[in-house]
Amino acid sequence: MMNKIKIILLSSMILIGIVGFVNINKFDSGSQKEEPKVGLEVGNKAPELVYNNPEGKPVSLSSLKGKMVLIDFWASWCRPCRMENPTVVKAYNEYKDLKFKSGKGFTVYGVSLDRDKDAWIKAIKADNLTWDSHVSDLLQWKSEGAAIYGVRSIPSNVLIDGEGIIIAKNLRGQNLMITLESLLAKRR
Repeated sequence: MMNKIKIILLSSMILIGIVGFVNINKFDSGSQKEEPKVGLEVGNKAPELVYNNPEGKPVSLSSLKGKMVLIDFWASWCRPCRMENPTVVKAYNEYKDLKFKSGKGFTVYGVSLDRDKDAWIKAIKADNLTWDSHVSDLLQWKSEGAAIYGVRSIPSNVLIDGEGIIIAKNLRGQNLMITLESLLAKRR
């Protein structure tokens, strides 16, 4: 009699455990993926930016979803920025059509901290910045985009993946190329 009670109790406990496990996992399935928080740290979702291009049309950062994107803060009057531009151009030309682990293609969302629109446009042409997404609010250091991203000096950049997640910050020179190479879907 005592053994039957033990067996019934043990069976009940196992059954309760299984039901509890199933109910817990019903809400903890991969289909209910939690959205990463918006922030400025690696692993955060990059804050949205929407500013006008040189033609006066708004261009949103989120419109580039699906691609690896370098959010590049720079200005025509910034000598270190202009010296860094050849590296950014080289990265763009080399990786723009390649497939990454999290994104197809690579582009640049260039946020200018210029005040003079003509100087900004002239620098884009002079430095061969051939990507489409050039934006600015023409407020120089009072730029809302720079404030959102905590930019205190330029050049400054943030690399986001195809889902808009920050994966690296302030990649300069060869570090940009090395990082992009490491993120390719297939090794070259």
